[in-house]
Amino acid sequence: MLKLSLGPILYYWPKQKIYDFYESMANTPVDIIYLGETVCSKRRSLTIHDWITLANELTQRGKQVVLSTLTLIEAESELKTLTRICEQQDFLVEANDMAAVQLLSEKKQPFVAGPFINIYNAKTLSFLHKQKLKRWIMPVELSGDCLSKILNDINELNPDNDIETEVFSYGKLPLAYSARCFTARSHNLPKDQCEFICDKYPDGLPFASQEKEDIFTLNGIQTMSGHDYNLLNEIQLMQNMGVDIIRLSPQHDNMEHVIQTFFNAIHNKSELSLENKPYCNGYWHHESGKDEINIPLSTS
Repeated sequence: MLKLSLGPILYYWPKQKIYDFYESMANTPVDIIYLGETVCSKRRSLTIHDWITLANELTQRGKQVVLSTLTLIEAESELKTLTRICEQQDFLVEANDMAAVQLLSEKKQPFVAGPFINIYNAKTLSFLHKQKLKRWIMPVELSGDCLSKILNDINELNPDNDIETEVFSYGKLPLAYSARCFTARSHNLPKDQCEFICDKYPDGLPFASQEKEDIFTLNGIQTMSGHDYNLLNEIQLMQNMGVDIIRLSPQHDNMEHVIQTFFNAIHNKSELSLENKPYCNGYWHHESGKDEINIPLSTS
């Protein structure tokens, strides 16, 4: 049976908002919760100690907790923080940068390869498995057909493989990272004196095209999709492929409803439906990522 995971919070939320959010998440049927800052090291609502304390509390409430690392390492201080996360042994670590992969593999610690580790074929997946990879999250730009091929190929390379596969299935897609902070720039602020302007945008800053289409969302140094990615209708197909975990990305509102809707779909219940609004799923269907495609993917 598919499991549900809750990815790390990608936005800049105040400390109490984070605590309130996870208090509510502890009462949902989500199985796995990822904790930590993955976007910007200047976002220090919680310290490493705070994250680990929260991880212990959620573990006591029956959740599997994974600590997530920063995606773009730019400074010595960030490398020191990364090292501290990788040196703790109480929780599995999601590596979002190859530096984290190296640190964890050197320590022979099992790890999760985040969606920002470029795994595009079974040979790469097999290589990282030998470095102690336990689970991988498919890069968000890959299609369902690509995923199916990778899973078929890895079974041929290693019939006894125990690799867990996780797929980003709901929320604004994290598309790219830059050394520049787009949110600060939009307010004519330099990155080093950003005044933590991201806290004004708990769901990111919408970015429209000249045709008034919500095409992107700016989130500090991260560029995200304009609409929420939604693979609710692909749950059965993913289960047939051999996917183990469906990832839902935290949003500012309505997450309890989203989690319950996906849970119901996994368990063949249909009492709930998602909010009626524009979504995107083009990447899954090998089309433009911003598109919403309603044609089911072939399982052949």
